Amino acid sequence: MSVEVENPKAGGEEQKGTGAPSSADEIKETWYSGLLKLTSIYGVAAGYCISASLLSIINKWAVMKFPYPGALTALQYFTSAAGVVVCGWFRVVEHDSLDLLTMWRFLPAAVMFYLSLFTNSELLLHANVDTFIVFRSLVPIFVAIGETLFLHQPWPSLKTWLSLATIFGGSVLYVLTDYQFTVMAYSWAVAYLVSMTIDFVYIKHVVMTIGLNTWGLVLYNNLEALLLFPLELLIMGELKKIEHGISDESDWHSFGVVLPVGLSCFFGLAISFFGFSCRRAISAAGYTVLGVVNKLLTVVINLVVWDKHSTFIGTVGLLICMLGGIMYQQSTSKPKAVPEVKAEHTDEEQQKLLEMQSNNNEKEVTQSHQGK
Repeated sequence: MSVEVENPKAGGEEQKGTGAPSSADEIKETWYSGLLKLTSIYGVAAGYCISASLLSIINKWAVMKFPYPGALTALQYFTSAAGVVVCGWFRVVEHDSLDLLTMWRFLPAAVMFYLSLFTNSELLLHANVDTFIVFRSLVPIFVAIGETLFLHQPWPSLKTWLSLATIFGGSVLYVLTDYQFTVMAYSWAVAYLVSMTIDFVYIKHVVMTIGLNTWGLVLYNNLEALLLFPLELLIMGELKKIEHGISDESDWHSFGVVLPVGLSCFFGLAISFFGFSCRRAISAAGYTVLGVVNKLLTVVINLVVWDKHSTFIGTVGLLICMLGGIMYQQSTSKPKAVPEVKAEHTDEEQQKLLEMQSNNNEKEVTQSHQGK
């Protein structure tokens, strides 16, 4: 009997002895996983800030060295589509498989996506980066109207209209003080504004109806836009320009041209990866703050790198546009749903009731044993 009593104690001591290191290992593993997660979040945020803030600058650099906007855009499409396919092979991302019927349904969105990026490159070719940022900031005004008229969304609130008016006022101040105003540059700016507005509104309609996941949208967008490149060569006559450049033995294949073009393609893919990763890793408010930081970094880098930028008053107008963008994002952000919070409270209350009931049952059992 004594042996039978001692053995459980010994076994319990052995379990306690082995339990202490396991708990320490669990704490160490939890600390390590938490540090790894925090590092990955900061790494993704830093990658997004770097890629987003430098993309416009690098695109401007690339289109100055390689003055063929259609070909540059096609290279970016190819890099993004190939990047998604390769990452899908290695199970880094998940994307929808290609389907001819889905591609046909997605074709109008791909056309608008192509036009928006093509006019983007043309705008950077004929204007400075500040002008690009200002007209990019104007897009929410027309998108808000388009969503109301075509997607049957409610009209923006008073706060949203105030933010849009702030953006419009900053853009007017910038345009009035733009000493580099040219009809060609602002014609492409208006074309960019129109194409981006239609693209945003129609893409939202496609996202709501076609049923593709995030990386599926990236793949279909870039692949179908790439297939439209030969049509652009014929319409815009860019093929003759490329042939003329090759026949003149220009330095288009030199390192000074290949580097900015390659970086432009790389950063185009990087901003897709880091942007979608950021949306999953941080809150909407954090993503908004990063967007503001990106634009500020772009303005600062533009002032340092290029000698052709806006005047002081024009820069103030640009900052007013960015302020209006912050106000717009805050006015359209949705608060957390109250029913979910209530559901969490009810779950916690039910758990506490179950624990109280189990404690009462244990007390009744011990009292009955004591009574016996």
